[in-house]
This record gives sequence, structure tokens and C-alpha cells, in this order.
Amino acid sequence: MSLLTVGTVAFDDIQTPYGHAEKVIGGACTYISWAASYFTNDIRLTSIVGADFPTEEIKELEARGVKMDGLKIVEDGKTFFWAGKYHENMNQRDTLQTDLNVLDDFDPELPDSYKDSQYVMLGNLTPDIQIRVMEQLTAPKLIVLDTMNFWMDIAMDRLKVAIAKVDVLTINDEEARQLSGEYSLVKAAEKIFTMGPKFLIIKKGEHGAMLMSPDKTFYCPALPLAEVKDPTGAGDTFAGGFMGYLAKTEDTSFENMKKAVVFGSTMASFCVEEFSLGKMKTLTPADIDSRIQQFVQLMSVDL
Repeated sequence: MSLLTVGTVAFDDIQTPYGHAEKVIGGACTYISWAASYFTNDIRLTSIVGADFPTEEIKELEARGVKMDGLKIVEDGKTFFWAGKYHENMNQRDTLQTDLNVLDDFDPELPDSYKDSQYVMLGNLTPDIQIRVMEQLTAPKLIVLDTMNFWMDIAMDRLKVAIAKVDVLTINDEEARQLSGEYSLVKAAEKIFTMGPKFLIIKKGEHGAMLMSPDKTFYCPALPLAEVKDPTGAGDTFAGGFMGYLAKTEDTSFENMKKAVVFGSTMASFCVEEFSLGKMKTLTPADIDSRIQQFVQLMSVDL
């Protein structure tokens, strides 16, 4: 089934204890699309770049089944750029530079061929852009929205309007606490469900992810890795694996979402092992199957 992804396509400059990657490819749409492409070949990307964005990167995504009708290329503009430096623990980072460039004027107009998309992944953008995209859809089966504390700080009212329109909200634990005003994640989820979403995914970084509905909870641990080189894009890669699996299986039940969380966690575990898309571009189905089995063993217990 069709998967629409809306978000950033960007250049990143990343510093971690393992090295420095200068002007590499990044952006939520990019990571989501690459991860999802291992499960479905009807991905519809919507984003904006400048003329400086490499044509070969676009062609690589197209070869993976990613449709680019919704990618706007501004001939006299520059692509969104972000630079950041991670601390020794890799859980904290400092933003060194953010140049919105063409993203500052991003006002997505979906191509007619996109409007019937069944599965929709709204990357971290302004709530107004997310609302605008949803208003152009005809009959989506599942809408997932990602957001961050920045929008809670400056646009909470509009964010709540957006959240009320979606099926799944995905945020991290601190964002869940800020959005709800509750420290307990159980109480936070209860309050967030009153805002509209049917499901909630709370990402906990190296500690895994929680999938919650009003009456059920599933916890997927993160896979212990020998080396984490670059956490950038891990959350978006998780979203891509999650949505790609749901689009492939066409099953939005809680039980199938549990499996999708494992697939999303699997893709994220690959992402962090190399800078940028280094690992995402070299995976094989056998690599993914093998790591899925590692997750199954990690969560298995006989009582």
C-alpha cells in the first residue's frame, strides 16, 4: 500500500566521539524513505531542496521505489542545513548551526497522485504544515505524526489541533511529559489519548520504545550494540521501518503494530552504526531477518 512521507531532506554536519562527517545527506524524509523502502515500493516523498542537492541521491531513492513528484527543487535556493555535536554519552547533543534556507518557505502542495495515500508519516515540521498536508488527503487509512518540544514551546495550540487529527503520535519520553504535564509516562499517555490519537509511541533512545493504546502497552527494548557512531536519524529510521512494515502488511491492529515497532527498532539499530545513510544503503534482506531474530531472542522468555 502507498506510504506518503512529508518532512525534511537536508545536509548534516555531524560530530560524535567517533568522528566528524561533513555535509552528509540527512533529513527526516530521507531516513524514513530509505528505511521504508526495504518493505514497500510505493513511497511518496514530499519535501523541498535547493539546486545544490545531489541529483544522484534523488536517483538512488527513485531506484528504491520512492516517487519524487512531491519534491520541490528551488533552482536559486540552498538545501536545509543542520550541524550538531554529540556528547560523550551520545544521548545529548548541541546544535551548532541551523540554516533553514528553502525550508523557510516550505508550503507543501500534494500532487494529485499523492492525495489518495493510505499510510501517512508526517515528519517533524510545523503543526501548520502538518495540518495543511492532512487537509489535502482523501481517505487515509493511518496517519502518524512526529513532533518535538520546540513546537510545544511556541505553537502548542496548533500542535493540539494537528494531534487531534492523527491515529498515532510518536514522541520521546521528555516530550510526552511536556505535552501532558505528567511525569509518569502512564499518566502522560492517559492525558495524551484525550487529545485524539488512538495509539502512542514513546521513544526512549537507547532504552527502546513503548507502544501504547488506552488499554494496552508493549515495550520493545533497544538492541545492545557494540558501537554507536551516529544517532542522527535513528528516530526517523524507526518511523520508516514502522510505517513500511504496516504498509506492507496492511494491518493496523495493536498486535501488528507490536511487530512494526520491532521492525522499526531493527532499522534504527542499523542506522546508528554508521554516519548518515552509510548503513541504510548497504542492507540486505538477510541482514534485516538476522537482526529481527536477535530482537526476538532478546524479548523471549520461558516461565
